[in-house]
Amino acid sequence: MGTAVPPATAGAHSPPEVGAHDTMKYCTQCLQPDTRPNTVFTDAGLCPACDYFAHLRHVDWQERYEILEDLLAQYPRKQGQFDCIIGVSGGKDSTRQALWVRDKLGLKPLLACLSYPPQQVTQRGVDNISNLIEQGFDVVIAAPAPETWRLLMRESFTRFTNWARSTELALFSSVPQLAIRYNVPLILWGENPGLQLGDLKTLGRTGYDGNNLRNMNTLSGGAMAWMTETPGVDLRNLQAYRYPAPQEFDQHRLQIIYLGWFLGDWSLVNNGMYSCTNGLDIRTDTVENTGDLLGITSLDEDWVTLNQMIKYYKFGFGRVTDYVNEEIRLGRLTREQGIGLVEQYDDACAPSYIKSFCDYIGINVDAFWAQVHSSVNRTLFDVDAVTGRINRRYRVGAGLP
Repeated sequence: MGTAVPPATAGAHSPPEVGAHDTMKYCTQCLQPDTRPNTVFTDAGLCPACDYFAHLRHVDWQERYEILEDLLAQYPRKQGQFDCIIGVSGGKDSTRQALWVRDKLGLKPLLACLSYPPQQVTQRGVDNISNLIEQGFDVVIAAPAPETWRLLMRESFTRFTNWARSTELALFSSVPQLAIRYNVPLILWGENPGLQLGDLKTLGRTGYDGNNLRNMNTLSGGAMAWMTETPGVDLRNLQAYRYPAPQEFDQHRLQIIYLGWFLGDWSLVNNGMYSCTNGLDIRTDTVENTGDLLGITSLDEDWVTLNQMIKYYKFGFGRVTDYVNEEIRLGRLTREQGIGLVEQYDDACAPSYIKSFCDYIGINVDAFWAQVHSSVNRTLFDVDAVTGRINRRYRVGAGLP
């Protein structure tokens, strides 16, 4: 089992971000555990994503495209105005969406990009957003106050062992905020996290309705009270982190539409291949350092790698699990092959990424591991008191003994 070997830490450990499970069940088809927040398996033991995928074989994709055309007709084009807004990072999903919306649907999209501070953004990320600009798109780049960003990231890590708790609020909030400012009510999004990942609280009235995105695990419970209590934070700089309320969505007629619902070939690999042929710059680091089997995810920064590792220690699944689950559903990987990859790489994270993150938020590496240890799910893992090694108590694909 590939496990990180952090320094040993002493002292009591607080419970993980979610309650520990007495049992751990896996989907009977893929390697999705029932520890994923907001997921419920079917009576037959299928995770929501596999259950949804099983129904796709009966989908009339031409009919879905016609549904999309009918939806778009409800938002008449106006001369000199943008037809829709798409949130982008310049990565595989946003590159594919932007090109498909413009070149296939014939719309004029405004692309919204939330930029990371210089210490966090990668040159690869800069090059990829530049690629979209060079492709002829209008892009609005927002950059929240950098010191507020850093302070909130540190507070997020200290409170939740999840540095992205604050940054994801800003990331998701930037798109509807821009839609309101530019008076563009139509927001086009990528995958439906309820159907394609299993975060069921995000499900809307239809498979393409994204207005319940505010309920996803990374946004729910995102009340900003803890932000206002963060030492050194100027309250005037918190506007970027406020997701518009449902009343504001109604007032401005905002509608999020999941494009993934209309695309029968939407997947990590397909989006990556499509975008690579259109100028996408991908990772060159090894899988051992990133857990990124194909080098095509979260290209604009590197610290998400350590957050994926922490997710693994909290819930028993990380980035590799998400990769292989999709490949198993598509029939390009067997479940046994997936188990081998998950066992080897699901907690992969290079020490250099951890060190650069610690330098940025102003802590040492020992303090980082002490915080991680405090959030390890002790039902799923043991932490060696001497070496600090974190060891699985369950079998991948089988669960707890």
